[in-house]
Amino acid sequence: MTLPQPAMLYDQPRAPNPRRLNIVLAEKGIEVPRTVIDLMAGEHKTPDYLATVGVAKVPALVLDDGTVLNETQAICRYLDALVPEPNMTGRDPLETAVIEMWQRRTEFGLFAAVAGCFRHTNRHLAVLEDQVAEWGEINRGRIRGELEALDRRLAGRAWIAADRPSVADVTALVAVEFLRIIKYPLPDDLGHLAAWLERMRARPSTQAGMEKT
Repeated sequence: MTLPQPAMLYDQPRAPNPRRLNIVLAEKGIEVPRTVIDLMAGEHKTPDYLATVGVAKVPALVLDDGTVLNETQAICRYLDALVPEPNMTGRDPLETAVIEMWQRRTEFGLFAAVAGCFRHTNRHLAVLEDQVAEWGEINRGRIRGELEALDRRLAGRAWIAADRPSVADVTALVAVEFLRIIKYPLPDDLGHLAAWLERMRARPSTQAGMEKT
């Protein structure tokens, strides 16, 4: 399936936010032309990229009329409005609110903690970040509590926010899988989270997202 308005996706599949979007695209069966941006080479900071996208970020979806969407959740909402099923952001007001609540909790909780640790402690990212090692370690210390919160939420539930995978699950998946990059093993005592992770990893959309990296 292609979008009704031509678009170009500026992408870097190895980065966590673009991977979130790639999983949602695969879940919905949407194909879109893409240009891969080399972040380590600074391609997201070139004058041409900034003139096109407006900010030094990926992913960015640029529509044929010049409209630019460059926040992952905003792009996911746009895609859900265009292609309602499989639904990822909510089918009615209450479900939409619950999914958005858990999406925000997950993004600003576990996802932010893992990203903060990675960005401030990995020496290879010094070209992208004004690193503060202490801040990286503070974020590492937050991870266990965030994982425990998700484990409690998943007790007796298959998915985090709805009766099916949603954007909240996608955000959590990318965060959990990034733990290996920061050498943080998933604790053995979080059985609900481990079972959910296996369900997520078994989905074709997750596999498609991994194949792009």
